[in-house]
Amino acid sequence: MVDREQSHSGRNRTPPARGDDGIRPLTTAVSVFVLPFLAAAVVLLYLFPADTERLFAWTIQPPLTAMVLASAYTGGIWFFVQVLRQGRWHRVRHGFPGALLFATLLGVATVLHWDRFHFGHISFLTWATLYLITPILLLAVLVVNGRADRGRPDAIDTTIPWPVRILLAAFGVASLVTGLVLFLAPQVAVGSWAWDVTPLTARVVGTVLTLPGTVHLWLLLDSRWSAFRWMFQAQLVSLVFLNLAVALSREQLLWANPATLPVVATLLLSLVAYVILYLFCERRARRSSNAGAL
Repeated sequence: MVDREQSHSGRNRTPPARGDDGIRPLTTAVSVFVLPFLAAAVVLLYLFPADTERLFAWTIQPPLTAMVLASAYTGGIWFFVQVLRQGRWHRVRHGFPGALLFATLLGVATVLHWDRFHFGHISFLTWATLYLITPILLLAVLVVNGRADRGRPDAIDTTIPWPVRILLAAFGVASLVTGLVLFLAPQVAVGSWAWDVTPLTARVVGTVLTLPGTVHLWLLLDSRWSAFRWMFQAQLVSLVFLNLAVALSREQLLWANPATLPVVATLLLSLVAYVILYLFCERRARRSSNAGAL
């Protein structure tokens, strides 16, 4: 699914100008910078979640929380790879505000819980450096690349129906509000969340929940499927890994807590809903393309 103005490789062949929908060199550089850190974190947190005391910047208990954070990073890997592949700003632009909020909140959480970290450990030095620098870099990307979107759809594209956009935006608001509550008042989750959390890990879980919320709010302003297609792919990747993490760590769930069943059910239903929505919009885009060719 490639527009007529783009080469088969998905990369720009001409120098970008304002309003050309191009990816700026800074955006490319930031994506290249971030990807190795995300990949390393996924390996450490998803494959070795019980060894964070030895391997990671801070000890994460229970291991399920480590896997939840890693699941968010898997979606981040998919997203930043698409930034490098797609070559069109409007296809990835709505992911950057969420990434900026995510990185900023984790940076703030690091400062608030400084005593929980493994000072001197290479992973701590990497973590601290990353979350001090990345918010600044992501903000710079939004400033430098922000006006490149021409507001045009792709050659093969469709509009997301208004009722679907409203529904997704409402879900996004719920996710964003829940995430911010967990971050700003983590004590409400201690002892009542679906699994054991501390103030720091409650803030981490809350930060993860802000990601879909931040993306979905843009649906109120932009109806192009091509502006969300790759964001939804990233969220699908995260949801697959999240649901797998819950299944693999089900003994860590606290079924006596009222939040457990709604949290687990929401994760599973979100995955099913995203798959259905993705296939629905892809089918609309193909039908639109076929109709235009007649």
